[in-house]
Amino acid sequence: MSNYQLCGEAVSKNFGRRLIFQNLNFRFTGSGVYGISGPNGAGKSTLIKIIAGVNSPSAGKIIHKIGDKVIIPEKLHNLIGFISPYLVLYEEFSAWENLEFFARIRNIKFDKEKAASLLGDFLLYDRKDDQVRTYSSGMKQRMKFIFALMHSPELLLLDEPTSNLDDEGKNTVYKMIERVSSERIVIIASNERTDIALCTETIMLAKF
Repeated sequence: MSNYQLCGEAVSKNFGRRLIFQNLNFRFTGSGVYGISGPNGAGKSTLIKIIAGVNSPSAGKIIHKIGDKVIIPEKLHNLIGFISPYLVLYEEFSAWENLEFFARIRNIKFDKEKAASLLGDFLLYDRKDDQVRTYSSGMKQRMKFIFALMHSPELLLLDEPTSNLDDEGKNTVYKMIERVSSERIVIIASNERTDIALCTETIMLAKF
């Protein structure tokens, strides 16, 4: 079980005069699946970006810790796996070349055995040498999970994780979430009932 801790203290966000959410307080520790839900436009993607350090809150703060040690923002990307619809792949590369390239970007050793295992788990191993441009939207979504898991993150952030997936793809993702969440914190931002049903605790956002 991980000793990772994620805390939100009076987190608020506005864009100009438009209030997105305000005074959110939450604390997730150890391992498990947690949710962020609410109507479209309520700020689910905005909150998960703030947790990831991609965006900043207008007020309040997000604290990431391992044990008693606070993680500085510059180190956060090494500890987080992030999946979202707006992340893009290098479509002129094969799946395998994409994974090698992202390992170089992260400045980590490319683990061929782990890459092959994850490609197999997500039913893509037989297509690993094909250009990503030839993949369906569901296959590209599964590739994003592989990118997020390659460096064994402490915190896995999933924004609309089952978008573009058929039932087989969803079942593959749900099995992965069950496995990873036994040792890590997984946060799902979604309106899908089957996604949120996995969560033991959910932040419910309201649209202002």
